[in-house]
Amino acid sequence: VYLLFQALRQITQRTISSASRRQFANRVSENQKLFQEDNGLPVHLKGGAKDSVLYRTTTGLAVFGTMYALYYLLVSSMPKKPN
Repeated sequence: VYLLFQALRQITQRTISSASRRQFANRVSENQKLFQEDNGLPVHLKGGAKDSVLYRTTTGLAVFGTMYALYYLLVSSMPKKPN
């Protein structure tokens, strides 16, 4: 059992340490300029079209969920019809 554990540990260490690492560019300052720009947009829409789609989808789902809940509240408040 100990040898199996040692072998697994060596394999995982090699796999993790030999994995190629991509260097990501530091774009924090670019994003800070974008979000601090005074262009009249709220901060949750400054990301562009993707943010706009996410905002509208979330709003639509919230409105649909509210209407759905109100409908079933109305249906459940009505007395049942006798058979």
